[in-house]
Order: sequence, then C-alpha cells, then structure tokens
Amino acid sequence: MRILMVGAGGVGTAITRIAARRAFFEHMVVADYDRTRAEAAVAGLGEGGTRFTAARLDASDTAGVRAALAEHRCDVLLNATDPRFVLPLFEAALGHGAHYLDMAMSLSRPHPSRPYEECGVKLGDAQFERAAEWEAAGRLALVGMGVEPGLSDVFARYAADALFDEIEEIGIRDGANLVVDGYDFAPSFSIWTTIEECLNPPVVYEEGRGWFTTPPFSEPEVFDFPEGIGPVECVNVEHEEVLLVPRWLTAGRVTFKYGLGDEFIAVLRTLHKLGLDRTDPVTVRSGTGTAAVSPRDVVAACLPDPAGLGDRMHGKTCAGTWVKGTKDGKPREVYLYHVVDNQWSMQEYGSQAVVWQTAINPVAALELIASGVWNGSGVLGPEALPPRPFLDLLTEYGSPWGMREQ
Repeated sequence: MRILMVGAGGVGTAITRIAARRAFFEHMVVADYDRTRAEAAVAGLGEGGTRFTAARLDASDTAGVRAALAEHRCDVLLNATDPRFVLPLFEAALGHGAHYLDMAMSLSRPHPSRPYEECGVKLGDAQFERAAEWEAAGRLALVGMGVEPGLSDVFARYAADALFDEIEEIGIRDGANLVVDGYDFAPSFSIWTTIEECLNPPVVYEEGRGWFTTPPFSEPEVFDFPEGIGPVECVNVEHEEVLLVPRWLTAGRVTFKYGLGDEFIAVLRTLHKLGLDRTDPVTVRSGTGTAAVSPRDVVAACLPDPAGLGDRMHGKTCAGTWVKGTKDGKPREVYLYHVVDNQWSMQEYGSQAVVWQTAINPVAALELIASGVWNGSGVLGPEALPPRPFLDLLTEYGSPWGMREQ
C-alpha cells in the first residue's frame, strides 16, 4: 500500500507517528500547503521516517492532487485536512482510481427557512450522491473514519451485532476533564471545525420521522464518563454519526452530544453574535492596503495551535457510544468507550490526547484495508464493515477500548 496523506497539522503529524510503528504499508507521502509542516512531520520520525516523503500540495487543487497520486504511485488518499477540502480530495481520489479515507464529511447547509426544524443539505450528502460512481469504479471511499465519527460508529455496529437484539437509542457521548495551563480559552481541537459543528443546527434521527434539526446546544444532560472523568453536561451538536448510523443500523433514535461546558458555549455564542463565526471574507484595512479575510480564520489565527498544547495539557478525553435496548428479552444499557490520558499520549507519541485519539483510527482502518479484512466499494461509513477486527487491532496498538454496563 502506498498512501498520499494530505494535511500535516496536529492529526496528520500524529498519524505519521502511529503509522511509523506499523509495517502494513510501503510508503506514505505527507503533503501540506505549508511544505515546512510536512517536512517537520517527517523529520520528527528520525530513523523511523525512511518510508515517508514530504511534499507541498494544495488540497483545493483537484488536478494537482491527482498528479501527486500518479507521481508517487499511491493507491490510497488519506484526507487529514479540515472539512472545507473534503470534496476536491474526494474527487481527486475517484478521478485517479484510488481508495479514499477521511475523518470528517462534506459540509452541511442549514434549511433556508426552518433551520431548527428541518435539515437542509446534510453532512456527507455530496459524497453519498457519488456512491454509484465509486461502486462502479470498484473503489472504496471510507468516510468519517476518525474517532467521532469513526470509532464511535464501529462501537455502534459492534453493539448491534453482539450486544443487542433490538436497539431503542444510540447516543454518541463525548466528554473530557482536560485542562490547558496558562490559557483562559484554548480549544484542544481545530477551532474552525469546532465552530462549524457547534453553531450549526444539530441533527437528530428518529425512526418513523427520519432526520430533523434542533437549536444549537439543545437537550442538555449530565453524562457520567468513566476512568475518573466523571459527570459532564453534554448538549446536542451536529455530527456525522447521526447521518451515518441509520444508513446501516436499525435504532429508534440516534443522537450526538458533546461535553462543552458553560464557558465554552458562551464563547461560541459571542463569536456568533459578533459574526466572527462567518467563513465568507470581509474587507479589512491594513498598513499595506485592504485584504479580504474570513472572520473565522482570524479567530483561528488568534488562538494557540491545538497540536502544540500537549505540554500544557493534563487530564483525559473520552469518546464513546451509549446504547439502550433489549437482549434476550431483557432491558440493557451499555457505554462502549475509548479513553486517552494526555500524559500517556505525550510521553509515548509526543502528541496531545485529542489529536492522537483521532489519528489512531484511520491508521488502523488502513491496516485492515491493506490486509483485505476490510473491503468493499462505494461510499461506506465505518458501521458498514465488521467491527471486531478493528477493536482487536486497537488493543494491539496499545490503546484498548472499554465497556460499561449502565
């Protein structure tokens, strides 16, 4: 397997550090718009970097990405960029005849007149519209293969296969007790993506009703997270699992709730009130004239890079899937989860917990694809594939998952 990975930020760099310890691939090209970032990711591997090459690549340039796939004889494109670049990379992989993986799906657009009741364009719609072309090409586009979405979807499929006869609700629940020393406000993941997820209308699925939306931060609940994290208030957030799970699994309801905290929600609400969550450019005066700048990009530029916060972070992050239903005629509730301690991930890999937890999953998926254990064609979510090999491989990687009966 020869891999072109586009994006050498925090998650992309963590991917190289995890992949360097595995033997399933022949070569990985690490590409980024900023060549120095790609070079730093490869250089950081030291002697373990002989199977890696750094390159400069513009993720929005479909023709350029196709040329890179051909030049480096890559049969897989791994998208480690933010969701703005999903479609050009997705198109490049299809045009070249490569398999494709991403960790976030094509962007949504709210309903023009009823944004908090009805869906407009849903996450991933633009990708699923091309499913027949991928199937005809005999190539696999594995979408949403990070931690959430990704591992959370694998948990949902495992619960449906092995733990339940009927499922009443599948709820993705994400929480942490991470603290960043020295900052009043420092998100542990891309603020661009965080704004997109948290300020868009959340989507909920109900059997018989289908997909619908609610206002941001709706339906608050306190969820008790394992391994010492404890109770965290979680709220509805737009996320891919709600759009993926019902395509393959039968459940009465599917939700995604994220533990944000009152302060974080207040900051996001303020950004929205001020228009600083906008992506369309505004004209800004400077000493050298005027420039067109996206307000959201300015917010991102003013905040610390999440990938560089590991030395100041402490605590744990938890991603998991809560499932309620029946087994053998009896009620059952379980929480399948994956916890990463920032101290461990920094010591073992030099990557902070949130980006490392995201990065391990596409690497494991690529290994299963390389071995033929995971295979298929078309546009598939993680729940379309057998879950147990993935969960066993996660344990083999030294990062086991857990299950708690509720």
